[in-house]
Amino acid sequence: MTRFSLDANVLVYAADGRAGHRHARALHILVSAARRDCVLTLQALGEFFHAATRKRIAARPDAAAQVRDLLAIFRTAAADVEAFRTALEDAERGTHSFWDGVLIATVARAECDFLLSEDMQDGARFGRVTVLDPFVGDEVPERVAALLR
Repeated sequence: MTRFSLDANVLVYAADGRAGHRHARALHILVSAARRDCVLTLQALGEFFHAATRKRIAARPDAAAQVRDLLAIFRTAAADVEAFRTALEDAERGTHSFWDGVLIATVARAECDFLLSEDMQDGARFGRVTVLDPFVGDEVPERVAALLR
């Protein structure tokens, strides 16, 4: 089974009933990912809490409860010093933003092959990690669907 991770935007859309087709797709991805080899980063969980409360998708207690539920369901990975060093080097070279770099390095150190995110270029490869945009097209893209089966 291939290991993958979800960016915060997937978590936000799953919680946001106002997000239309993105909500339904993100909810499907989240439910399916819970039965697969999916690792969430503490960074994505923190970004979810921040976005959900800032955009008034959920009140603070509800968003915190959702994060606690996700912590109970999914394996998690945290950035370490090496992830920060890698992100600094990548940001210095202009490969991507610092925080995207931390996320990618953390996901790579958790031995994930894919990161589902709409915030980076679909198909972009950073070392072992390939970014897949799960919101491209009218249906879940085949490469994403394969991870969820």
